[in-house]
Amino acid sequence: MTILDRFRLDGKMALVTGGASGLGAAIALALAEAGSAVACHGNRRPADETAARIRQMGGRAQSFSADLSQPEGADQLFAAVVAEMGAPGILVNNAGTIHRASAEEHSLDAWSQVLQVNLTSAFRLCQLAGQTMLEQRQGKIINIASMMAFQGGIRIAAYTASKGGIAQMTKALANEWAARNVQVNAIAPGYFSTENTAALRKDEIRNRQILERIPAGRWGDPEDLAGAAVFLASPASDYVTGTVLVVDGGWLSR
Repeated sequence: MTILDRFRLDGKMALVTGGASGLGAAIALALAEAGSAVACHGNRRPADETAARIRQMGGRAQSFSADLSQPEGADQLFAAVVAEMGAPGILVNNAGTIHRASAEEHSLDAWSQVLQVNLTSAFRLCQLAGQTMLEQRQGKIINIASMMAFQGGIRIAAYTASKGGIAQMTKALANEWAARNVQVNAIAPGYFSTENTAALRKDEIRNRQILERIPAGRWGDPEDLAGAAVFLASPASDYVTGTVLVVDGGWLSR
């Protein structure tokens, strides 16, 4: 294969959680452009639009709904995907939520929900997808972490804990599964224009402070994750595992 061929995903099928909008939708579209069929999951709303865009491109895609804030959500999602499209050879754990509150006032209910969506459901989907991948001795798992895997953040204790957990879980699974040809990696996005950051972008002071810290001088667009996602999903990254790939416009190097 040529080097460009090694980035192709023809014949693969990817499950992308949180694929209705933002980063998840951009990743789903990128994987489809590289040749993969895509199971597009929506948590709060269906991912019908993302799946329709992929089909308009000539790709194969279906939309799935499941509430990952519920303990049974991951199992229900995976069973539905397998029944309709088969077991995924690529898993992207992108679904996430955030709760902003001072640590001393952060409710335990909100803490539990953030950890359930961001970490526990991701682990369960890794387990379910990983079982088939390990049997087939081939698979790619991409977990979406955050810069909060490296930093503490402000007023987002549960989110930070969940993303730190994602980074360490990624390394743990990579250690166990690398010898059986299943690569587990994570992407840590910086400040991107998504629904989760809408409040920050509307805050004139915080928006200015953030932009002053980013060497690239702008918020990331969801499409800025496309290359990283395709790389980690493709044969081009077969010797890359256990890494947390930062895509942040230079924020952490500042």
